Amino acid sequence: MHAALLERTPYDLICLDIMMPGLDGQEVLRQIRRLEEESGVAPAHRVKVIMTTALAGRANVMEAIEGGCDAYLIKPIQRLRLLEELRRLELIP
Repeated sequence: MHAALLERTPYDLICLDIMMPGLDGQEVLRQIRRLEEESGVAPAHRVKVIMTTALAGRANVMEAIEGGCDAYLIKPIQRLRLLEELRRLELIP
């Protein structure tokens, strides 16, 4: 992501799981938002982040929202629900 910001070719979307081997998706989300802030990315131009996880607990959802995610989808992800979020985020027509 850092290289994409430096090259001025930022990502449109990141789908990020909370539980990853050796990483905490919540922390990765905070790092993404911190990197954007340090790079001077305006809030309107931030990458859209969809958290994709099997963790449906309220605490996980709230932490992701507070961390700056744009959507939170519970696995197994339904195709129509994903398309709905992509439209809401104005990533597809």
